[in-house]
Amino acid sequence: MSEPADKKKKRMAIIASKGTLDMAYPPLMLASTGAAMDVEVQIFFTLYGVDIVNKKKNHSLQVAPIANPAMPSPIPFPNILGVLPGMTPLATAMMKSMMKKINWPSIPEMIDACRETDVKFIACTPTLEMTGVKKEDLVDGAVVAGAAEFLDFALDADINLFI
Repeated sequence: MSEPADKKKKRMAIIASKGTLDMAYPPLMLASTGAAMDVEVQIFFTLYGVDIVNKKKNHSLQVAPIANPAMPSPIPFPNILGVLPGMTPLATAMMKSMMKKINWPSIPEMIDACRETDVKFIACTPTLEMTGVKKEDLVDGAVVAGAAEFLDFALDADINLFI
């Protein structure tokens, strides 16, 4: 039995506010999966989350081990060690190694998957103004807009996520 022609497509609205490697994956994975399931998806990138769609930065996002006690590691170490010099690159290398073992795509590959499934990327205008990031620094297809444009979509969304 076919669905009625007037049935509205489901919508998912995601706010991405964190720009670390471990926090870049959730909005991109949920967005690409939702879009593959025929859900209309928009991601609003604000604050540090703009780094995810900044093509100058998104290939080199890092993991901060401090205040991230749930981060798995081959050898358990106290959270306080995260403040030592070199721990962020070490934690990043460890996470990338774990992801490589299970063949996870890179952040730029995840962005491509989202774009291929028509996920709309919105970069927060005030964040760009505050940080000096330019439209041309963003991945192709990213729109620069304020909260009102995103909320116009999110207010009618079936799922709203803040990551």
